[in-house]
Amino acid sequence: MASSKLQAFWNHPAGPKTIHFWAPTFKWGISIANIADFAKPPEKISYPQQVAVACTGIIWSRYSMVITPRNLNLFSVNVAMAGTGLYQLSRKIRKDYFSDEEEAAASLEGQ
Repeated sequence: MASSKLQAFWNHPAGPKTIHFWAPTFKWGISIANIADFAKPPEKISYPQQVAVACTGIIWSRYSMVITPRNLNLFSVNVAMAGTGLYQLSRKIRKDYFSDEEEAAASLEGQ
């Protein structure tokens, strides 16, 4: 039974013998790098880069569900890209637009 599933995976139109498997597999590197950047200070996050990552993830997630063969590897990597990009954007926005208010409130409480 396991060998038949393995053979079905191997011969699938989006299986390891095609670019439809390897392109999204290597694209995971972008999401993994973005996850590693969660430890980076928000000041070093780039708006254009994270907007591009998030938009790419959203657009290609939709596309991966309408193409034939349906490619779940492509879908999952793009959902991960959208998620990590949006999270990084939220960190940057909180730092740039809301941290000053928190610092001002903390200094008023300390007086």
